[in-house]
Amino acid sequence: MRKLLVGISILLIGFQAHAQFKVDAQLRDRFEFRDGYQKLAADGSTPTSFISQRTRISFSYETEYLKFKITPQDVRIWGGDAVVSSTGVANNTNIGLFEGYADVKLGSLGWVAAGRQQLKYDNERIFAARNWNQTGLSYDALVFKLNLSEWNLHIGGSWNTLTEATTDNFYPTSRIKSFNYIWLNRKFNDNFNASLLHVASGVTETDTTNSLNFRQTTGVYSEFKKGDLNIWGNIYYQYGKNQKGTDVSAFLIDADVSYKIGNFTPGIGLSYLSGNRKTGADQTTDNLFDVLYGARHKYFGFMDYFRSFSSHTKQGGLADYYFYLDYKFSKSVSVRNIGHFFQLAQTNPTTPTDKNLGYENDLVLKYKFNDWGALESGYMFFLPTESLKTIQGVANDKFSQFFYLQLTITPTLFKQQANNNL
Repeated sequence: MRKLLVGISILLIGFQAHAQFKVDAQLRDRFEFRDGYQKLAADGSTPTSFISQRTRISFSYETEYLKFKITPQDVRIWGGDAVVSSTGVANNTNIGLFEGYADVKLGSLGWVAAGRQQLKYDNERIFAARNWNQTGLSYDALVFKLNLSEWNLHIGGSWNTLTEATTDNFYPTSRIKSFNYIWLNRKFNDNFNASLLHVASGVTETDTTNSLNFRQTTGVYSEFKKGDLNIWGNIYYQYGKNQKGTDVSAFLIDADVSYKIGNFTPGIGLSYLSGNRKTGADQTTDNLFDVLYGARHKYFGFMDYFRSFSSHTKQGGLADYYFYLDYKFSKSVSVRNIGHFFQLAQTNPTTPTDKNLGYENDLVLKYKFNDWGALESGYMFFLPTESLKTIQGVANDKFSQFFYLQLTITPTLFKQQANNNL
């Protein structure tokens, strides 16, 4: 028995020596001054300000055949806890599991990941981490990550439920019940890479029915970099059925070109999301593109006026003609200014006849003062047209603006490096 215990101890010591264990943390505090954020400021309204906080700690363990990660997080507003005065115990916290998954190696083929994980592909148009939100976005999914010669192939899927039900498969219509996808990517050379993505997203027809309607999304993303020139673009087409069972035919196009000149990087771009010309009983085909779980804040302006396009554009879709200028003061300090000209992609009986929606300006300053710390601030304002006022139902508006100041601390608390010399 003694010899057996000694043998097991030697094996465990050797196993741990070839493993890496790491503990990372993140603290993100953000002050926001809102006076027209997400919706035009109405005349006579009072601005609001608050501080939100995200706290994460990540435990990751990695060997040659296994990767394991757990990330609990707490998200709160400063002063938002309801405190029981007699005990001093807060009873209004928001603690949850942001990540909890394992990657298991499949021999020479690649890996398979199971559990709650982030899914970020290409420019995050369809799958995104949604990092602007303090809660972020992660997915309960099974993902095969295969390496086929010079190609990367990911095949993933998920089946979502709210409770351990004994009958039925009810699920909210506002969320995706089942999503299944294939992502194929290749880096052809140092200058060019391209991806193909297909997603089948199923939603229930109503909150109390079992039948699913699947919207199919297929598209390509490509990026070209050479010297100081950077070009990227994507196009996605949607078909199948929407949540109500109506045929879908919609598309999304993005194109972006930038060129670095010394410390300056000017750029221009276009984002076009198709919309509906007909609504209600006259609508036989749904032409409004659904961005699924793609990034919101990253696109269509940091004022976040356009997040749910069915309501925020009255199904008219959106065209965003934008330009930007980056300037790098040093390795640690940079600034970007983005100007957006917004239009409806289509008009319909529920929208104004004038497509023009207005101009938004986003100014963001970033200061990375250490490898583990960064400070970021932004100031945004929006100059609306009468069409946007009508869509949002704000007849008498005032100057709409938004300011934030964000501190992010991301230290590595502990790291046990693998010893490959044993």
